[in-house]
Amino acid sequence: MRNIRMKVAYDGTAYSGFQSQPGGNTVQDVIEQAIEVLTDAKTHITASGRTDARVHALGQVFNFYTEAQIAVERWSLALNSRLPSDIRIVENAVEVPLEFHSRYAAKRKTYRYSIYTGKFNDVFRRNYHFHHPAPQLNVGTMRRALEYIVGEHDFTSFTTVHSDKISHVRTIYEAELRQEGPHLDLYLTGNGFLYNMVRIITGTLLLVGKGKLDPDSMGGIILAKNRQAAGPTAVPYGLTLVEVDYGEQS
Repeated sequence: MRNIRMKVAYDGTAYSGFQSQPGGNTVQDVIEQAIEVLTDAKTHITASGRTDARVHALGQVFNFYTEAQIAVERWSLALNSRLPSDIRIVENAVEVPLEFHSRYAAKRKTYRYSIYTGKFNDVFRRNYHFHHPAPQLNVGTMRRALEYIVGEHDFTSFTTVHSDKISHVRTIYEAELRQEGPHLDLYLTGNGFLYNMVRIITGTLLLVGKGKLDPDSMGGIILAKNRQAAGPTAVPYGLTLVEVDYGEQS
């Protein structure tokens, strides 16, 4: 038995998320079907985390067990030839110890949420950012609010009320708002993220940027540990899983 790790990028527009579900049409389903075609054996993949419908990834990581004797350097190209064009293996596969688990071994994850502030939406990028044409966002106040997010906090205010996690304590190592012309990108790096956490943080920052919420109120929102204290959940298609870091195991 071998344990194979891969990194995949995907355009989530046409899919119901990454993780398999009864209705099908997920990225996981498509990858598992491709592996089955390649190896003639049913295979379950384990990912570093799940993404919702219409959410994208540049660096999702997954691993799976197989008895197939395909050379490790051939896996990526062989699988790509059996995947649709909106799902791509983007690095050479790696054979890892049997105990390696893509989710449990992850040390840091980085997400990006993209906002486009131009007056008219970009027709070619409309599926990859949230269009916010007016009023103009105050990026300075948004950055000030973002400072409160960094560090170890209980992020109950920034996850769905239906969260099944035992603990909502997470650590954000880096939080940055980058602006280039009409393009505004929020980057968050942490040891883990709760369901909808990045999208709720984004929705709250948008209220700050529009002047509807004081930037210094972000600290109080965190302390409230109440979903009702935070802003709305931003639309899913502006979100991209950028990278998963495994430290010395990467």
